[in-house]
Amino acid sequence: MTTFSMYTASIPVFKQILNSLTAILDKAEVHAADKKIDPNALLQYRLFPDMLPFTRQIQIACDFAKGAAARLGGQEVPSYEDKEVTFADLKARIAKTLAYIDSVPQAQIEGSEDRAITTGSGEKTKHFVGQTYLFHYALPHFYFHATTAYDILRHNGLEIGKKDFIGSY
Repeated sequence: MTTFSMYTASIPVFKQILNSLTAILDKAEVHAADKKIDPNALLQYRLFPDMLPFTRQIQIACDFAKGAAARLGGQEVPSYEDKEVTFADLKARIAKTLAYIDSVPQAQIEGSEDRAITTGSGEKTKHFVGQTYLFHYALPHFYFHATTAYDILRHNGLEIGKKDFIGSY
């Protein structure tokens, strides 16, 4: 009989994609320098006027990873200021997020399938149990923002593909 692991379904997944985003940011920096593109043109680019810019996509992807780790681990979600303005700042935020999710003990995440989880406040309050929260809220939002960040760079000529996004596992 195989046991389901909330830890395995969450932390390694977040780490895989966040590490890929770091590698993609490295490529974006080189691309901007080689093509003589102002980095802010990429950092502030949005696919459509009503969408959030690239920088915000990375910030939110990090927020969902740390938020899921904290909530599944029964911890308070750490607050990060959204002050990143360079590729280096974004890589530092990802590194900080990776360090945080690594700090949440696996034992605290295991068994969180039925843990009561609340997000938001006021009219935006949502109530979940751990497994529903992870699979139907945290992971879809995380992937949406990580994919949108990838798409922004790809749309702007960065030569990256599916292997870059998926990374190694």
